[in-house]
Amino acid sequence: MMRKISYLLLGAVLGGGITSLGLNGLTLGSIGANAAGSDIYRQLNLFGDVFEKIRTDYVEKPDDAKLVEAAISGMLTSLDPHSSYMDSKSFRDMQVQTRGEFGGLGIEVTQEDGYVKVVTPIDDTPASKAGILSGDLITHIDGESVQGLTLNQAVEKMRGAVKSVVSLRISRKGSSDPLEIKLTRDVIRISSVKFRSEKDIGYIRITQFTEKTFDGLKNAFDTIGKELPADTLKGYVLDLRNNPGGLLDQAISVSDAFLDRGEIVSTRSRNADDAQRYVARAGDLANGKPVIILINGGSASASEIVAGALQDHKRATVMGTRSFGKGSVQTIIPLGSSGALRLTTARYYTPSGRSIQAKGIEPDVNVIPDVPEDLKGKDETKGEASLRGHLKNGDDEQGGSSAYVPLDPKDDKQLNIAFDTLRGIKTEGFTSKKAPEPASN
Repeated sequence: MMRKISYLLLGAVLGGGITSLGLNGLTLGSIGANAAGSDIYRQLNLFGDVFEKIRTDYVEKPDDAKLVEAAISGMLTSLDPHSSYMDSKSFRDMQVQTRGEFGGLGIEVTQEDGYVKVVTPIDDTPASKAGILSGDLITHIDGESVQGLTLNQAVEKMRGAVKSVVSLRISRKGSSDPLEIKLTRDVIRISSVKFRSEKDIGYIRITQFTEKTFDGLKNAFDTIGKELPADTLKGYVLDLRNNPGGLLDQAISVSDAFLDRGEIVSTRSRNADDAQRYVARAGDLANGKPVIILINGGSASASEIVAGALQDHKRATVMGTRSFGKGSVQTIIPLGSSGALRLTTARYYTPSGRSIQAKGIEPDVNVIPDVPEDLKGKDETKGEASLRGHLKNGDDEQGGSSAYVPLDPKDDKQLNIAFDTLRGIKTEGFTSKKAPEPASN
């Protein structure tokens, strides 16, 4: 039996990778059992004929292994933007990345119209320090066009030895001329949870969901609890802006930290028998204190699970702008020495039964950030609905929204309104929306 590991990831992280392949017991005998199977058998014969023609007649002798990998990669990328194949090295890199440490530039990326699109730069990495923004399109790497490359191939070119330099040509919305940015590769050590006491409020930012995220959250609660007595603490701000996602089990654990009972998330695949429902256990690490969750157009996947769960249970007020809208589950299926397959196997649903695929989480309180004049129009990300081949979700799919977060907290309108709200201060500049009703438990 193949071992399966579930992750929620958006695109690829520089220094990490994903792949997989599994036939789940499919045999030629079972294929030939019916007419549909016969059609598949004929198509497999066609593939074999084409493969053999290339091997014998191509102008130069091809690499057989690379031909097969390219065929597998093409088959997977034709499904949706998040299914992909990786070789063994990329798979090892992905495992390192989910442990919270990897080498590279620190950019969360996906692919759009043949280019590499920045979903979000990761805090305190070469990418964020160089000024790379969410929504930037990487068109060239070290002078070579990325068109014609798979996402994994482009990621591999951006990776390299620590302290080595890579040049990226970037097309940015609103800029007529391309930008040339040189970055020095570094070891990316991700502390996925950052926190501080803000007078009478506990501020917790989760940058992505790695294996260490829940432990980091517990440490944040413990430390803030020592700094702010219970009678002083007004509540918590959980900042998930520009959080691209990560591990499903960590999203569940983080949600569980704020809930005493009830469903957190459910997943539904093609086969009804494979549906799963994840339920909270007793114990609220926030001790019932009010919670405000900040999201924006760069909040995707696992961060949307947390926001959706706490919103549906009315355990938190969700504030900011609409999230990215990645509502699918990818399963990582290792293939031994041949790498691994990342295959979209299910959709996830919030406790009230919402699928946020290509729609996103709508905040309870819509707060548009104050974007500097030189960045206006460049701060928006189009969201999952803009990705070619994305899973459809009805006729009312939504675009993205602003993904801008200022570096200086003093200029952070969304954060300051969250602080004022917890302190009971009325603030102008936002609109409220009614949260969905929670599911019965």
